[in-house]
Amino acid sequence: MAEPKIADTKPNVVELEPGTYWWCSCGLSQNQPYCDGSHKGSEFSPVKIVQEENKHVAFCMCKHSANGAFCDGAHKSLD
Repeated sequence: MAEPKIADTKPNVVELEPGTYWWCSCGLSQNQPYCDGSHKGSEFSPVKIVQEENKHVAFCMCKHSANGAFCDGAHKSLD
């Protein structure tokens, strides 16, 4: 399996409004943390997030979180 590109070594904390979002799992998007289609032709796929209410979230930017699109601190153990 291919390794994703590390987009950043810290999470991207944002206030999400209700709606549907697509999180970039490959790390190649120029619109981080959201997908811009840069994964096309790779084994990566964006992750769909459906937000029901306004909420602060911490998106994973290292792309190694075991918690999908959301930071679990995995960036702290990267080389």
